[in-house]
Amino acid sequence: MLHKRIDIEINGNNTENCHPQLATYILDNYPSIDENRLRPAILICPGGGYEHTSDREAEAIAIQMNAMGFHAFVLYYTCAPAAVFPRQQLEAAKAIAEIRSHAEEWHINPDKIVVMGFSAGGHLAASIGAFYKKEFLCEPLQVKPEQIKPSGLVLCYPVITSGEMAHKGSFHALLGEKEEELKDFVSLEKQVTEDTPPAFIWHTYEDSSVPVENSMLYAAAMRKAKVPFELHIYPRGHHGLALASAETKSAKGGDAIVPEVQNWIEMAGRWIRNL
Repeated sequence: MLHKRIDIEINGNNTENCHPQLATYILDNYPSIDENRLRPAILICPGGGYEHTSDREAEAIAIQMNAMGFHAFVLYYTCAPAAVFPRQQLEAAKAIAEIRSHAEEWHINPDKIVVMGFSAGGHLAASIGAFYKKEFLCEPLQVKPEQIKPSGLVLCYPVITSGEMAHKGSFHALLGEKEEELKDFVSLEKQVTEDTPPAFIWHTYEDSSVPVENSMLYAAAMRKAKVPFELHIYPRGHHGLALASAETKSAKGGDAIVPEVQNWIEMAGRWIRNL
């Protein structure tokens, strides 16, 4: 396995407080199995309300992706107050471009680069799906849209809407002083088009932090745009379950082990293989 951290430079203006990194979990190929095997790559964006990146939604998820035969990458993106929109989106887009540019070296299928996001990280993932054609991403990075387009999105209890069912803290952290000016623009159910990548989405009915309507609004927008999606809504479980197992149980306690939710990752794996 190739496991290292790569600095994600944005126009050379990284600082001590703005130092995004991409952690790699790249599986080896072996002649006795298939030395020419190309695997899907999963870029994982942890949640944390755009205020931090959650450890519970990082390496533990990457290891599960490896177990399914996928390469995995964790993006430790810059959070508030060090950066606001679109800095995080630029970092995620740069990470996709970095992964795709090394597809041959790392034995990646360039047509199966999937962005997986949790909570606010789900907003980040979905925003790349919405904005990969926009000049504010392509021009600063000097890339073409196809270099940063996700092949698919896996959205885990994602922050989507800035409307009535918003997780307001995420949008305040993301937008800072431009919150009122830009909050409609980054309400992602309003940005779905026929060019949006397909998505696997899951949420819980009991989520009181990011209401389930976030996923339902996004799925409805995808349906209207005729973009394929798979949506699972579990009846039980609070926000931020990650794997919903002991592996990602919060040190703060709480009911973080929900057996009936644990199958989400297996279903997501099948969905990724079938992309």
